[in-house]
Amino acid sequence: MMSLLQKPVSMFLQVLFFLLLMCFPSFLAFPPNSSATSFGAARYAVAEGNEEAEALLKWKASLDDNHSQSVLSSWVGSSPCKWLGITCDNSGSVADFSLPHFRLRGTLHSFHFSSFPNLLTLNLRNNSLYGTIPLEIGLLTSLNVLYLDKNNLTDLIPSSIENLRNLSFLNIAENNLSGSVPREIGQLESLVFLGLSFNNLSGSLPPEMNNLTHLMTLRLSLNNFTGHLPRDLCLGGLLVNFTAVRNHFSGPIPKSLRNCTSLFRVRLEWNQLTGNISEDFGLYPNLNYMDLSHNNLYGALTWKWGGFHNLASLKLSNNNISGEIPSELGKAPELQMIDLSSNLLKGTIPKELGQLKALYNLTLHNNHLSGVVPFEIQMLSQLRALNLASNNLGGSITKQLGECSNLLQLNLSHNKFIGSIPSEIGFLHFLEDLDLSGNVLVGEIPSEIGQLKQLETMNLSHNKLSGLIPTAFVDLVSLTAVDISYNELEGPIPKIKGFNEAPLEAFMNNSGLCGNASGLKPCTLLTSRRRSSKIVILILFPLLGSLLLLLTMVECLYFLRRTSRERISFLREQQSPLSLAAWGYEEEMLHETIIQATNNFNSNNCIGKGGYGIVYRAMLPTGQVVAVKKLHPSRDGELMDLKTFRNEIRMLIDIRHRNIVKLYGFCSLIEHSFLVYEFIERGSLKMNLSSEEQAMDLDWNRRLNVVKGVANALSYLHHDCSPPIIHRDISSSNVLLDLEYEAHVSDFGTARLLMPDSTNWTSFAGTFGYTAPELAYTMRVNEKCDVYSFGVLTMEVIMGMHPGDLISSLSASAFSSSSCSQINQHALFKDVIDQRIPLPENRVAEGVVSIIKIAFACLLANPQSRPTMRQVASELIARWPSLPKSFSAVTLEDLMPQTTVKG
Repeated sequence: MMSLLQKPVSMFLQVLFFLLLMCFPSFLAFPPNSSATSFGAARYAVAEGNEEAEALLKWKASLDDNHSQSVLSSWVGSSPCKWLGITCDNSGSVADFSLPHFRLRGTLHSFHFSSFPNLLTLNLRNNSLYGTIPLEIGLLTSLNVLYLDKNNLTDLIPSSIENLRNLSFLNIAENNLSGSVPREIGQLESLVFLGLSFNNLSGSLPPEMNNLTHLMTLRLSLNNFTGHLPRDLCLGGLLVNFTAVRNHFSGPIPKSLRNCTSLFRVRLEWNQLTGNISEDFGLYPNLNYMDLSHNNLYGALTWKWGGFHNLASLKLSNNNISGEIPSELGKAPELQMIDLSSNLLKGTIPKELGQLKALYNLTLHNNHLSGVVPFEIQMLSQLRALNLASNNLGGSITKQLGECSNLLQLNLSHNKFIGSIPSEIGFLHFLEDLDLSGNVLVGEIPSEIGQLKQLETMNLSHNKLSGLIPTAFVDLVSLTAVDISYNELEGPIPKIKGFNEAPLEAFMNNSGLCGNASGLKPCTLLTSRRRSSKIVILILFPLLGSLLLLLTMVECLYFLRRTSRERISFLREQQSPLSLAAWGYEEEMLHETIIQATNNFNSNNCIGKGGYGIVYRAMLPTGQVVAVKKLHPSRDGELMDLKTFRNEIRMLIDIRHRNIVKLYGFCSLIEHSFLVYEFIERGSLKMNLSSEEQAMDLDWNRRLNVVKGVANALSYLHHDCSPPIIHRDISSSNVLLDLEYEAHVSDFGTARLLMPDSTNWTSFAGTFGYTAPELAYTMRVNEKCDVYSFGVLTMEVIMGMHPGDLISSLSASAFSSSSCSQINQHALFKDVIDQRIPLPENRVAEGVVSIIKIAFACLLANPQSRPTMRQVASELIARWPSLPKSFSAVTLEDLMPQTTVKG
């Protein structure tokens, strides 16, 4: 009975409450701080939310393409707090608007800034926004974070920016902003981060920037700034990261930097800065990276440069620095790179540098250094590059160089070295570039150099070397460039590609070289008994030596199997990966070693993830750093794709090419399955292109070299392997860069041998955005699929980003007129390439144009019309043709193939 009465009574009370509210409004006059306050705030928030929703929907409608509309498909209704990229505060007002990396295309002109009085964060970085930054942005007076970097915004930085007094983070780098920095930016005294890099900004920095005393990061690189750097940059003592690379700054180093102990990273290279390096810099306990190269600094390096206990990179090349290299540098234990080249340094190379256990690059060329190379150099076990060229160094080349087992580049050219070439250089099994030219070296070339299977360039010219070229040189299978001119050499040249394809200039001014090379006379039979006996001796002794070496190796292998530690040491030598290919006891040893080196695959050691596994960094007990790719297990605990795993092993175990990552070992046990590779220091090409600072280091010469390296690797796989190998997954994620920015193709998990009777695959393998169009409707595969992926990759290297929709327009067969209509064929090529680095000039500009023409040919829809990788590699080593017009006038139409190329 009570339940029947409750409903009409409840309705009666509601009606009575409504009548009282209408007739006596004061009835609801709540006292201050009562619940009515929250009620009113909520009602206001709903109204405000509607206004914000309307403003956001209006901006969404202004975006240009279907992709943008699709990304924002969740933007419906009147409650934006649940929309993609939107976060609201407790009152229901929009506080955070973040849509980075979504490729949204449009302008900011339809964005109603006044509708967002409580906005704290506006993050639209890495999209496709264009047009100007509206003056109305100054209405966001509560804004704390503004990220508009990596877009296509143009024109001036609005002066209304001065109203953003609460701004702590401002990043508008990597756009096309022009003009000077407005003085109003000095009003943003709360700024902690200011990024202006990679724009077209010019003029002097306003003196008002000295007001920004809370700055921790200031990035000004790659603009056209002139004048002086701000005087009081570190007046607040907080500056950590300061980069101003490739501008036209002149005058002194700011005095406030002298006592700026907070500095961690300083990059001021490629300016016209002046000053005494011994007076303008202080002690920086936190400094990790300093590059002052290509300026007009003078003075001497003092003892204090050894007091930077966290310094990893010191680059001071191309200045006017004099005096001696301070021995105190040996007290900076973290130093990995020293570049003091092209200065006025004199004296000797201090032996204390041998204490730098982490040093991998020592570049001292083009100075006035004298004396001998200290034998302590042998202690630099991590050294990868040693360049001492163009000095006054003398004496014999120290045989201890043979102890630097990780050397990739050795340049001692244009000095005064005497004596013979030490045979210990033959112990540098990873050496790729050797230059001993322009010295006074005598005697015969040691046959041990024939052991350098990775050697690609060798210059022994302008010495006094004599005798025959060692027959062991036939094993220099990677050699591509050689110069032995201006010596006293005689006899036949080795019958290998590097010698046979060398120009005549590489052999001229010797005693009597012969062989199958351009300009050389053919070798004739030597009938003299004396000559015959000499040949017998020359042949017999190497054979006996080889036999002795073989017996020694067999004995060593037997001994090495006795203890696991010695087997680990053999892994480090990396001379015979086949010895690690046994499925058994060796695997258990390798498994235990890697488990310890990765701390049981601890996530702290993870350096990358992919579809087939996770990659870890591991330091072996010997001190060698390797990369370990741990394969994903399936649900039942077994290897997810044993076929893929063994396929990768089979591919890499026999591949030896400088541009292909090396496999050192593998393991396939129940607990774990993994591959052990060489560690490539700079990581993937994709990572380097996506980072502002790393992309800035990838200048045009380095980018051209990256493309050449990938082309050489694919040419080797397609044409020099039997049967040929198709990679199947060429992408910027699978190209790694070493310390010298040399490209290494990796991840052969999806590769397969190209058998004449097997051209179909049963499942897709590859990376979307790089795969050839024919794979969309057929799984028929040949080497032209790799050619297409190479074309995409090349465009990405030149453009600085994946070419995206441009690909579909460029890959139509023979570039028909209908396909051209999809893009602006009259667009200037200079506007398409990476805007973060200066436009290429002279020969480099010719190279960029030639390479992009090749890329376009690789993207033809008809696979048969694409060139082969051998054709591409040959084009890339040829002389670049001259441009018919200035680089700035070249259009996309100029780059398109005019005729079909038959592969």
